[in-house]
Amino acid sequence: MIHDNPSNYAYWRIATAFLLSIVGAECIAAVPAWKPDQHVEIIVATSAGSSSDAMARLIERLLREEKLLAAPAVVVNKPGGGGAIALNYLNQHAGNGSYIMVSSPSIITSYLIGVSPVNYTELTPLAQMGADYVGFTVSAESPLKTGRDLLSRFKIDTGSVSIALANSAGNHNHIAAALLARAAGGNIKRLKVVIFNGSAEAVTALMGGHVDVVANPVSAMLQLMQAGKVRILGVSSDTRLGGAMSAIPTWKEMGVSAVFANWRTVIGPKGMSDQHIRFWNDAFAKIVKTGAWKSDIETNLLGDTYLDSQQTRKFMDQQFVELRAILGELGLAK
Repeated sequence: MIHDNPSNYAYWRIATAFLLSIVGAECIAAVPAWKPDQHVEIIVATSAGSSSDAMARLIERLLREEKLLAAPAVVVNKPGGGGAIALNYLNQHAGNGSYIMVSSPSIITSYLIGVSPVNYTELTPLAQMGADYVGFTVSAESPLKTGRDLLSRFKIDTGSVSIALANSAGNHNHIAAALLARAAGGNIKRLKVVIFNGSAEAVTALMGGHVDVVANPVSAMLQLMQAGKVRILGVSSDTRLGGAMSAIPTWKEMGVSAVFANWRTVIGPKGMSDQHIRFWNDAFAKIVKTGAWKSDIETNLLGDTYLDSQQTRKFMDQQFVELRAILGELGLAK
């Protein structure tokens, strides 16, 4: 018999293992990479027309134009409950890679202040897609001429400056203001904020002389700034923004550490598989390289802050720690 010879036996063991490895590799190669086999829903926790909604619709368009999906995609708005309605809807589809959501810092802040029962750890981070920075704006007639004037007022008497913002306490605008006041040496427990239902109402109050400063996205103030009706004293970005905002200094330039943004993160429901995550990592990496995406980032004065799924998870872990600390100082964390 052939197995009587030890050398022959060893040969056949090696040959058999080699053939099995080839068959196994072919079987693995025959399994196609996962792609959504049903329509994709891109969920937004705000109403149509919001900045998160605009990003969701751009993502939907580029998924279609770049032929990254075999199935159609649709944007689904689920506003209300500080984002809780959208998050609960998302997690009703646990383990389903065809449901994703465009989120913001509210995914963490709403949980920390007790508005939403869903924490980011119960979801699947997929990508960090951009950052909308906060500008601090005064009317053209304001005695606050420069960012340093505002910093000085915060330090001397934090409560002497009224800051209008939309649309809830503890949101990104409020946090940016608190970080700035703290960095200036002020007492953020004395921070005087006036909450409005929307940015338009806050700006109207500023123009009417009812508040001193508006904290909101710089893109919302661009036309008024160019018309000479307002001054943007400083921006919460790490480096200067481009285009029409290139002349506006950052707080960092003025010697204070107050960098914060209304970041845009795409998340999926809990229980997404590694295959789901790989698909979306690949899709978003392609989207952010397109000319249409880069043009939108530039036009809307967003920071180009793309991160993949793993990096996004680390980013959100860091944000959770920082946001819990500042909301605790404000007396808003539960």
